Amino acid sequence: MKVAALGLRFACELIALAAFVWWGWPLVGVVVAVAVAVFWGAFVGPKSGRRLRDPWRFGAELLIFAGATAALVAVDQPVFASVFAVVAVVTAGLVRRWPEP
Repeated sequence: MKVAALGLRFACELIALAAFVWWGWPLVGVVVAVAVAVFWGAFVGPKSGRRLRDPWRFGAELLIFAGATAALVAVDQPVFASVFAVVAVVTAGLVRRWPEP
């Protein structure tokens, strides 16, 4: 179950980046996605030397996932946005139950 949760979590991270790119294509979306990826790698990712502690990290994750959800709604994908939001929040909680390596 832990491996599935981590795999789903990684998929949510990639979908979030794709949602930002799709929303602001070409330039704004790429810039926002790169900024989010850099932030995630610096403060949220499991191998970050400056990883935020919970609840700050959890809040940052939820903020990024909420932004991606809003981006999906903005590109006329409300059903996908709803499914993404639920899965992203659930996986954010699951990785606290089964922490990353």
